[in-house]
Amino acid sequence: MEVGQMELKQEEAERLREYLLRGGFWHCDDFWGLRQWGQFARQVKKIFPEREIVEIPLTHEIFHTFYDIDQVLQPPNDGLGRYYTYSGGRTRTWEQPDDRDPHVRGVFDDKGRLMILITYNADLGDAWEWMDDPDYPAKFTGYAYRLGMNAIIYAMTH
Repeated sequence: MEVGQMELKQEEAERLREYLLRGGFWHCDDFWGLRQWGQFARQVKKIFPEREIVEIPLTHEIFHTFYDIDQVLQPPNDGLGRYYTYSGGRTRTWEQPDDRDPHVRGVFDDKGRLMILITYNADLGDAWEWMDDPDYPAKFTGYAYRLGMNAIIYAMTH
């Protein structure tokens, strides 16, 4: 199940809250458009009703833990990635027309530690999965791996 369709039970939300407050880290990826965003945001409110989801600035450590990332890209799903390659980079990478821009957002604890990394309107998972396919755009796999490695190192050190 993708996070844009997730429906947490109260017990699941409580367990996830405890995990995150004890130092856990959760990366949410591959959900697109305002309907899926709304569904996801409602589930996060079950976990943390007192916290807000915020845009993570490019100056944040998550973009510089190991690799320096200076822009947010939009890794597409595998099908759109192939079209992007075949068109020479002239086709869309977004899935839903109601919200086309990629975002890296998050939820932080009281000490400023990132607990939930949200890559919205992007599919880092497909970029990782299809990285060895010559028809999937290398610029997106490189970005996805750099952000993913930064996230792993950040999660292990914060």
